[in-house]
Amino acid sequence: MKKGQVFEGTIERVDFPNKGRIFLKEEEREVTVKNGVPGQRVRFSVNKLRKGKAEGRILEMLEPSPLEIEPECPHFGSCGGCSYQSLPYEEQLKLKEKQVKELMDAAVNGEYQFDGIKASPRKEQYRNKMEFTFGDEYKDGPLSLGMHKRGSFYDIVNVNSCRIVDEDFRRILVETLAFAQETGLPYYHRMRHTGFFRHLLVRKAVKTGEILIDMVTTTESALDGGEWVKRMLALPLDGKIAGILHTKNDSLADVVKDEGTEILYGQDYFFEELLGLKFKITPFSFFQTNSLGAEVLYETARDYIGDTKDKVVFDLYSGTGTIAQILAPVAKRVVGVEIVEEAVEAAKENARLNGLDNCTFWAGDVLKVIDDLGEVPDLIVIDPPRDGVHPKALEKIIGFGVEKLVYIACKPTSLARDLELLQGRGYQVEKASCVDLFPATVHVETVALLTRKKDVERIDIEMTVDREDVTEKATYQKIKEYVKEKYGLNVHTKYIAEVKRKHGLPMHEAPNKVDVPKKEYPRCPEVKVTAIEEALKYFGVMEQSENGRNKYI
Repeated sequence: MKKGQVFEGTIERVDFPNKGRIFLKEEEREVTVKNGVPGQRVRFSVNKLRKGKAEGRILEMLEPSPLEIEPECPHFGSCGGCSYQSLPYEEQLKLKEKQVKELMDAAVNGEYQFDGIKASPRKEQYRNKMEFTFGDEYKDGPLSLGMHKRGSFYDIVNVNSCRIVDEDFRRILVETLAFAQETGLPYYHRMRHTGFFRHLLVRKAVKTGEILIDMVTTTESALDGGEWVKRMLALPLDGKIAGILHTKNDSLADVVKDEGTEILYGQDYFFEELLGLKFKITPFSFFQTNSLGAEVLYETARDYIGDTKDKVVFDLYSGTGTIAQILAPVAKRVVGVEIVEEAVEAAKENARLNGLDNCTFWAGDVLKVIDDLGEVPDLIVIDPPRDGVHPKALEKIIGFGVEKLVYIACKPTSLARDLELLQGRGYQVEKASCVDLFPATVHVETVALLTRKKDVERIDIEMTVDREDVTEKATYQKIKEYVKEKYGLNVHTKYIAEVKRKHGLPMHEAPNKVDVPKKEYPRCPEVKVTAIEEALKYFGVMEQSENGRNKYI
């Protein structure tokens, strides 16, 4: 098999996230492709070969899967958003349930209860937030506004018939694009870093019907806000516009970043309701994008947590405080920690709106704030970002020694990775389930309940390790592979050498010796330092001494 070769094959299974597996008998090798479903026969080209693994790109679908139906969205295939829309919803649920169970089965030590998957109350028009991007559908084409084209960093597909949002989103999108086209101003070009229009952010509450609209532009030109507001207010919407905003963003990164927001109409927030509680949501604060699905998710988490009467609960990565306030009515006290200050302020106000005086919210990184909370929790709920929990933060969480811990993951592979450390420190998985908050897409939420093992006996074993054997096994390549597999991080050889020098390992004794570089290079990020140190411990090159410092052996 060579890079660039074209083959035909059938996708035998799809692993999370979006990894189709094709086995080629003639090559005796499995190839991974994206954006396929089980049973499809496809033509694909090999674009990556490394360490016995092969990755390919689908060029053409030769035969559809027996499971497939005609997708209702006209943008399916060109838009990169909904890979599973050609499957009936029941098949989507079966596929996601199988993917998560296989991940959990491989990650969990011992027996556990898998509770299956819970469906989204809505399979279409379920999203309460969309970030549309300005661009062109092809090079030098007319201005477009929508989603990135599948497999493209530059091309933008107009999605005026998108099925995962309701008609109000589509009307706002179409009218805003017409307005932008009539101004004659260009979109922001990601390579040249010039242009004006960048993003359109739309948020709409399912329960209250309130809508927040935010145009994101550079400061290269002036926005005719009056005209745009006039056109938005004239739209025949089912919901009610609570606010129209203009956010300025001159950063080079292709993300929605607030560098100053002006209120053009109304207010810069709206309200949504979940499980009988009211939540104030600001433009950039985190809130689950499927409101009705979030109720199913949080009810599942609440069931897993069980009795909270007279207990102190930590809600880590708390966002606008949804989980904290759902638990607060029967808990002694709930403490939330969230890194986004805007979300923390919203959480505090939400607690006041709901008449909850036993909630406290802290702004800051969980890793840095957790030592300052001044309380010891009885229960902990973790709902981290997609990449999971920082290893050092996870160690501190484990250090509280709570009897119950509930982990909510929007990326089950991150949960599976973090379970290794949690189980290694005395926790066991009691049960797990998944909730589909993202119909038609490859994503799924997972909830796991962990309990602390009773009467865990600690056995100290003294071992004599042959240093030559250790250094022979702990090659730089093996360290890189370990860090990539466990933490999902890519580490450069220079970073591994830097960490070794930091701890005093003589470089001439180290495997794959790397000389001290002649020129300066960026220092190894702290998260990668921790990951490399864990790899060195795993391979037996470094151990933890009694004073808590690392030392080489």
